[in-house]
Amino acid sequence: MPAIVLLIVFSIIPIVISLVISFTDLDLRGLANWSSIRFNAGNNFAVLLDDGVFLQSILNTFFYVIIGVPLVILCALTVALLLNFATSKLFSVFRVVYYMPSITNIVAIAVVWGFLYNQDYGLFNTLLGYVGIGDVPWLEDPLIAKLSLILLAVWKGIGINMIIFLAALQAIPSRYYEAADIDGASRWQKLFYITIPSLRYATFFVTVTTLIGWLQFFEEPFVMTEGGPLDGTLSMALFIYQEGFQYSQFGYAAAASFVLFIFIIIMTLIQFKFRQSEDEVR
Repeated sequence: MPAIVLLIVFSIIPIVISLVISFTDLDLRGLANWSSIRFNAGNNFAVLLDDGVFLQSILNTFFYVIIGVPLVILCALTVALLLNFATSKLFSVFRVVYYMPSITNIVAIAVVWGFLYNQDYGLFNTLLGYVGIGDVPWLEDPLIAKLSLILLAVWKGIGINMIIFLAALQAIPSRYYEAADIDGASRWQKLFYITIPSLRYATFFVTVTTLIGWLQFFEEPFVMTEGGPLDGTLSMALFIYQEGFQYSQFGYAAAASFVLFIFIIIMTLIQFKFRQSEDEVR
């Protein structure tokens, strides 16, 4: 019952209120005088579909998802495999090293990476200059800026997913590998026929949570670029923040948040459908 009460108070009720607000023209004036609030049916959603900035934020968000999600999963799994099968005690230190970015404040990270990305005196351009490559506009070109934010987010997101994969790897019964050794299986055969199939539940969990996190991509563009240049790094979550808390268009921002909510629900259901189909095949 306490869990149900918390869910209703802090999740269900706010969602319902947001849905109601999305059909109004609520702004700062409406907060001061509720009688000035007007219901506009689905006008907010109609305007959203014709808003070039919002449509650009959708494209940017899916760009982040398509590139970022596979990279995070692949990198986290690779690091977990290396750390799990390594015997040296030095690799225990690397576990902490890879996990630290996940618990580091995003503002501190943004300051450091801002220096790394600086086009004039940043470390990355300095290193590229040694091999004859000119300065790269890491945060000044829309496409390169998106890739730069993805690189930062992938580096920051490896740690928590690595821990999940490590826990799943250590839960695999050792008798599977012992039987494979008796049968003369190679390392690659054990990886593809024992390790990876045994990680299917962990991979499913990491995929769903990572996908939801990247659909809500906010901190990196908010701190590093504020959605620029030319809205090239503007995500849906950042668009919602700007409309709601900078321009005080609460009804419009609520409508945009429900569009994002629908995308998250659809993508999550697709993942569950794929998972169910895989279980039926097995």
